[in-house]
Amino acid sequence: MKTEQFNIVAAKSNIDWVGRKVTGAHNGTIGIKNGSLTLTNGAVTGGQFTIDTRSIKILDVTDPATNAQFAGHLASEDFFASEKYPEASFEITGVIGDHIEGNLTIKGITGPVGFDADVKVAGDTLTASGKVVVDRTVYGMKFRSGNFFKDLGDTLIYNDFDLDVNITAKAVA
Repeated sequence: MKTEQFNIVAAKSNIDWVGRKVTGAHNGTIGIKNGSLTLTNGAVTGGQFTIDTRSIKILDVTDPATNAQFAGHLASEDFFASEKYPEASFEITGVIGDHIEGNLTIKGITGPVGFDADVKVAGDTLTASGKVVVDRTVYGMKFRSGNFFKDLGDTLIYNDFDLDVNITAKAVA
């Protein structure tokens, strides 16, 4: 049995996010600080990574003042509480084929998530990608959620948001 460890290269890894509301959507990026993946006989068997919640960026709002206001709101208690919780994390708990199960922790709250991943190894470089759908209300993000507030009309924000995770990692010698 061959076990290999790969350390995530933060500068070459990122998460693209999309949040939707009744009147449209917003998108941006959030950084991965560090992490590692373990492969056994060429298949992912474990791993974890840390997300820098202070690195969240909004890409679709071009007005600088509006963008800064929105970024401040995402960093607030209504969403990521980035000052109190500067990091979020993901830890793999199980793998079946291409399907990864794990625990996502945001704002100190841990919930299970599952997604299909595409993992490739070329030499000493591993690339992995997958789309994770997250119910924000599991992590205490209730702002304008139809589950908690009535009569929101066109100000409603959908509970699910998407994280497109793209990781590049290098083999540990």
